Amino acid sequence: MKKCFFPLTAFLADDEKYGEIWTIIHEEYLLTKQYILKLSERTELMGDYPVDQLSISMRERIVMPLLTIQQYALMNIRETEDNLIQSPLKETYQKLVMRSSFGIINAGRNSA
Repeated sequence: MKKCFFPLTAFLADDEKYGEIWTIIHEEYLLTKQYILKLSERTELMGDYPVDQLSISMRERIVMPLLTIQQYALMNIRETEDNLIQSPLKETYQKLVMRSSFGIINAGRNSA
């Protein structure tokens, strides 16, 4: 949960196709976080693990640009598909999605 960053995909909340599922996931996250903090009697997630928090924070600084690139590419792919546009850049965007996934997965695997 510490690695979640909903502002990156918040635009999907207003999306006709994905808005409902995004909202459900976000609300479930907030509710789960609330109960975890209540049960653990803490004010922040992983409050007892400052080294692990730092590790996650450092890796998130690496991952965020990759996630941003990936989201940009996905948005462009979706726009071309939704509008039935034949774009020569679609293949490039698909490669960006795939290549950025490698870094995202690797960083996630190596963090606390």
